[in-house]
Amino acid sequence: MRKISAVILLTLISISLYAQEEPEVQKSNIQTYTPSKLLKKGQWDIKFFNGLYTETKQTDAGSTPRSIPRQTFFTNTTEVYTGISENSRVNIGFVFQIRSNTFNGADALDVFKFQNDLVNSRSGFTTLAPSIRVQPFRSIPTFSFTSSVYFPLFKDEAFPGEDNDPAYLDKRSVFWETKFFYDKTFGGDKWQIFTEADFGFNFGEKAADADFNNSNVGERFANNSLFLPLSAFLSYFPSSKSTVFINAQQAFLIDLGNNFEQNYTQLGFGGKYQITQVLNIELSYNKFVRGNNFQGLGQTFSLGLRALF
Repeated sequence: MRKISAVILLTLISISLYAQEEPEVQKSNIQTYTPSKLLKKGQWDIKFFNGLYTETKQTDAGSTPRSIPRQTFFTNTTEVYTGISENSRVNIGFVFQIRSNTFNGADALDVFKFQNDLVNSRSGFTTLAPSIRVQPFRSIPTFSFTSSVYFPLFKDEAFPGEDNDPAYLDKRSVFWETKFFYDKTFGGDKWQIFTEADFGFNFGEKAADADFNNSNVGERFANNSLFLPLSAFLSYFPSSKSTVFINAQQAFLIDLGNNFEQNYTQLGFGGKYQITQVLNIELSYNKFVRGNNFQGLGQTFSLGLRALF
């Protein structure tokens, strides 16, 4: 898995070095190609995003925090899109994810060992999603939506002959997610407000109906539920090639038959910088400040690379 990540990273760097020979544009990609903006026909957008979430606190069945042994979850999400319409209003692509998780007090950086002992660690390719991006209204060019269907690639794990639930890797569910994006730039192109509303439905059997000896019951906690995160970002552009932002998100996991609900609030900040005409880098930090019903109260450190060409 580390070899695969290295190949993707080297590909992005190679693209960026090639682009350094091209003339500089007046407006950078981080200003022009927000999540609301679609690609022109023949353009490509590759995003290599890494998030490290670690927690030592979690709520009880209500909203009271309690201490727990450290748990850490690393997620690599790679998105690839290309423009297919002459009017720049339809893009297609795919998304895939690799995860590595550690439990029972392991050091946060142990996730990069990509171990899989089923007790203190799990890792592997987890999901693959075909995806489409659409700008539905010509008169509102900064409004668009992305719809993706995530298929779980990993198999159920179990301890033969034992009633024991292996460590968590990812949700055991086909997940249909549609994200709606809108942004508005103001203040002489120095400020931008970006909003996002997601609607994600988790299919699959109820956790109570899973075969305990052949299924990881804990990976079915979200089945038959609606995931609804609402996010807002306020960005400031010190220069055409850089931006800093603050963000907030309120999310709800709404029970549609699995007898489990959650909600949380997270706040964060970050920045982006355009390294070359093709490649930009993003760093961000998020903190879960509240939650309900066994919600983790940890923090996320993220690093993203994006190539547009």
